[in-house]
Amino acid sequence: MDFALTEDQDAVRDLAARILGDLVTVDRLRQLESGPEWLDRSTWSAMARSHLVDVSLPDGVGGSGLGLLETCLVLEQVGRTLAHVPMLSSIVAGALPVARFGTDAQREQLLPAAARGETILASALEDPDTSITGHDVRTARTATGWRLDGHASRVAGGTFADVLLVPARAEDGAVTVFLVPTDAEGLALAPVRTTNREPEADLVLTGVEVAADAVLGDPGAGDEVVAWARARVVVGLCATQLGVLHRALELMAEYTSEREAFGRPLAHNQAVRQRVADCYIDVEAVRLTLWQAIWALESGGPAESQVAVAKFWCAEAGHRVGHAAVHLHGGVGVDVEHPVHRYFIGAKKNEFTLGNASQQLSAIGALLADESTPIGIEA
Repeated sequence: MDFALTEDQDAVRDLAARILGDLVTVDRLRQLESGPEWLDRSTWSAMARSHLVDVSLPDGVGGSGLGLLETCLVLEQVGRTLAHVPMLSSIVAGALPVARFGTDAQREQLLPAAARGETILASALEDPDTSITGHDVRTARTATGWRLDGHASRVAGGTFADVLLVPARAEDGAVTVFLVPTDAEGLALAPVRTTNREPEADLVLTGVEVAADAVLGDPGAGDEVVAWARARVVVGLCATQLGVLHRALELMAEYTSEREAFGRPLAHNQAVRQRVADCYIDVEAVRLTLWQAIWALESGGPAESQVAVAKFWCAEAGHRVGHAAVHLHGGVGVDVEHPVHRYFIGAKKNEFTLGNASQQLSAIGALLADESTPIGIEA
């Protein structure tokens, strides 16, 4: 397996690193954290003008026509800078499913504006099973379309989205995914603060009426849409975590090399060097399993196990590297004003989002136990 990036991929990564590195400063993050809105609209607009937002959207709707890998290279830089932009929630969770399953009219209506950063999408696709507490949206046909009732918890990007992707279950158990504008009558969004201070939304739908052409994909075939989107959101989350952890590792190395105790740098202590080395191994494990999961998804073969393994390392390394960053910074590591604190809470948020390490191991075990489930990709 060749993990070398192409010239175009190097250009995407370097452009994202330059733009986000210039615009997302510590002062800018503090300004956003104390302001009325989490979203950094100026940075999002700059990314859109540079075609970083549309990198994986089809060229027929204003996108660059590249792939999931290129989007993950951008997301890695989003994580590295902790940028307040909806690349994961709007593009990966929202625009990519529309590009894959939407009608021509839906693509034309939503994707060009999403590529320009003008329309922001979000999805409540995390937990389509209505047995999971916090996600229970029901649907029934009406004379002109569909009616939606219920609620969904922790919709990432929901507080500033224009359109939501909402899966709902009919009386017969079939799932259908709907495109619902956030200004629809009967729809309410309540902001919820999360571990890393990023706002999510609790969604309540009370008699929301949507037209027949608001269905994403085929009616009753929403499980396919949800599974397709969820796998890519998990991989995008792992890419974001890679950026968070890699920068946290750099902060550890810088601090322990400069901070002196008893007349010599902390990095001269063997225990410190060993812990930083372990963190390096963890970060590279996240990178390796992420690229392998992307390759599996892009190859079109079975990818469930690769995605679960990538998310396991995202969670496991997130815990170890996040805590090591705090511990090795000593007293300043617990100062919420110090930059390392943002990487700690960012790593913890990504650790638990979409399943922690134990849940991923359970999923991998279930896949291995099911002899009918193909594991890996045939050569």
